[in-house]
Amino acid sequence: MYLHTFSPASLLLAWAICSASVWVLFRIYYTKLQTANRARRTDLMQRLGRSSDSQHLVGFFHPYCNAGGGGERVLWTAIAAIQRTEPNIVSIVYSGDIDATKEEIISKVKARFDIALDPKALDFVFLNSRKIVEDSTWPYFTLLGQSLGSMYLAWEAMSKLIPDLYIDTMGYAFTFHVVNLLAGIPVGAYVHYPTISTNMLNRVKSRERWHTNSDTISSSTFLSQCKLLYYRIFMYYYSLSLRSAAFIMVNSSWTQKHVNAILQHSDFVLDTLHRMIPFKMSSKNKYGSATSAQIVYPPCDTREISQFPLTGRDRVILSLAQFRPEKDHPTQLRAFSRLLQDHPQYIDSDHPVKLVLIGGSRNADDEARVQSLRSLAKDLGLQEYTEFIVNAPYPIMLNWLAKASIGLSTMVDEHFGINVVEFMAAGLIPVAHKSGGPLQDIVVPFHGQPTGYHADSVETFAEALHTALSLSDDEEHVIRQRARTWAVQRFSEEEFEQSWNASQWKSFLPVN
Repeated sequence: MYLHTFSPASLLLAWAICSASVWVLFRIYYTKLQTANRARRTDLMQRLGRSSDSQHLVGFFHPYCNAGGGGERVLWTAIAAIQRTEPNIVSIVYSGDIDATKEEIISKVKARFDIALDPKALDFVFLNSRKIVEDSTWPYFTLLGQSLGSMYLAWEAMSKLIPDLYIDTMGYAFTFHVVNLLAGIPVGAYVHYPTISTNMLNRVKSRERWHTNSDTISSSTFLSQCKLLYYRIFMYYYSLSLRSAAFIMVNSSWTQKHVNAILQHSDFVLDTLHRMIPFKMSSKNKYGSATSAQIVYPPCDTREISQFPLTGRDRVILSLAQFRPEKDHPTQLRAFSRLLQDHPQYIDSDHPVKLVLIGGSRNADDEARVQSLRSLAKDLGLQEYTEFIVNAPYPIMLNWLAKASIGLSTMVDEHFGINVVEFMAAGLIPVAHKSGGPLQDIVVPFHGQPTGYHADSVETFAEALHTALSLSDDEEHVIRQRARTWAVQRFSEEEFEQSWNASQWKSFLPVN
């Protein structure tokens, strides 16, 4: 038997033929995609009753647009602002909520956020593959799996409709490469939370147990080193993805700091290897690359809740947060239990202190999490003093904001914390984790005086809750008023819209 050896020239020729074939096939696909998209745009404009010649399409990639959380408030407030100020723009939302109709989503936005949307300036592209970006689909290598899944989801989105401008509002930065390649349009982002941060790397390096770093990993030196290498590679390509955006908006000082650090991130070894990989992902596009992020604080509907009375409040500690693991609801229950153990006077009265947990449940995992929390409350002997309200309508949430005394938020490194702003605007005294947005942007001194309290453990949360509950009537009124004034001035919908409109996103729309 003879082994045929290939000369370098023949290998080079084969590579050239293969590359040329791939390029030709891609150009054929690209041309067909663009031709089909023109027809889809025409059909869309006819369906909406608009002239196709003068309209621009701005696409928002938000697969969970019907979730009803703080990120969704940003999305809908931005779209509502566009509808009021840009009559020639149609907003397109790429959504995975295939079990809801356009009318049902618009109705929920009105019920949950009191935001009215014009259906003639808004349409949805429903995506069937959202399952591939859910964390439950990727029990291992979750960040990588979700990122690759998001690229497939972006391909599905672009194959159904290509806008004039693409804005990711959920944190799927790896989709930028797909959009740049298939659509050739400018890409932007509103980042609520970086997919990976130096904090995450540091936790793995220090072998700290966390919801993103299990006991199995943190207890093993070898596994921790493997995960650190995985994170290091992932951060490198996440940085390339962010740099492929033309502009980036972020929701807080904390997020800005981390995103700017990621944009400047480099790795000599990975840089060298990356240049050697054929068909490597490019960090640049013809519209330029973002080098820094601009803060656009998210909106809080402070108009109605800032009218709530500051006096006559019930002894209720209120939590407003989706039932996701990073919100750390167990710490709330344990801190409340510690409070009642250390200060039994809060239950030995005609009006015992109560903990009310209001939050959205997106899927079966969240539902299971709520059941687990109910079980924990029972184990801690708190069932008589706690109440869970899942997927509460907007009026119900307002009712609790109007009568509760204290707002509780325990998420570590909360990127912003719209719930904390809502507490303050409604007149509640905030007790929030000593990190992220609540520490740097929200629960900060106003005119040199405190607007709330911070904590970072079960014990310190219990102490902060006791301090807030022990204030005299005069002290309580002053801090409520101070917190409200700051929140209304800094984080209103009007402030968000001014910052959103002042950002550079409109400059990337094509000129008719």
